[in-house]
Amino acid sequence: MKNKLAGNAAGGAAILALAMMVGTAAQAQEAPAAEHQLSYNAALTSEYRYRGLSQTRFDPALQGGADYTHSPSGFYVGTWLSTIKWTKDLGGDGNVEVDLYAGKRGQITDAISYDVGGLYYWYPSNDLNPDANTFELYGQVGFGPAYLKYSHATTNLFGTTNSKQSGYLDLGANVPIEAVAGLVLNLHVGRQRVKNNGQFSYTDYKVGLTKDLGFASVSLAWIKANTESYLSPTGRNLGKSAAVLSVSKTF
Repeated sequence: MKNKLAGNAAGGAAILALAMMVGTAAQAQEAPAAEHQLSYNAALTSEYRYRGLSQTRFDPALQGGADYTHSPSGFYVGTWLSTIKWTKDLGGDGNVEVDLYAGKRGQITDAISYDVGGLYYWYPSNDLNPDANTFELYGQVGFGPAYLKYSHATTNLFGTTNSKQSGYLDLGANVPIEAVAGLVLNLHVGRQRVKNNGQFSYTDYKVGLTKDLGFASVSLAWIKANTESYLSPTGRNLGKSAAVLSVSKTF
């Protein structure tokens, strides 16, 4: 099946080098003015899961990114990268996902927040037909620790034929556990609707914990996609239940 939802050492090394350079740059630069916020992030995860499905054939992934926010207006722009394997699994090439996004966030009321924008998933040299590259528009409303987000694809969805106008509905919450400083309960349920390809639509779930250790954050989550339509080259279900461990740092 042709889809993302369905890395070699060079790709991993490139992202690791990027993360190291980013950390060095962040330490060297002066703190930005309050209205201009620039941050960087790097992570190592036991498996890259996206909307409940493994993007790395159950193997670890290196990840990193950078974000700029203009605080007075709420406008932001950023990029994020991860090692992947799924494009090669489908007969294409490439081992890196590059996300490019921009948007605006702010408050509707003191209790209700919003976030709207666009996200382009770029897979260099993916060589798939249809092309794996995908663009989505998204909108999110938050209330306290809870949020509701909808993402709408204006292109084919990750290489799936005739799948423009697919949508993903994401309901979740990140609830601080007051009894333990820096500990957050992560809850999520999502529904992926694949236009004109109903057999590939599915629901995914996540329950996890994230702990801020100061020098880094550690998260452990149980993740599952309720589908058997996405298989690895060896026939393994890419949405099967799994525990995913991640260590991340924001500079």
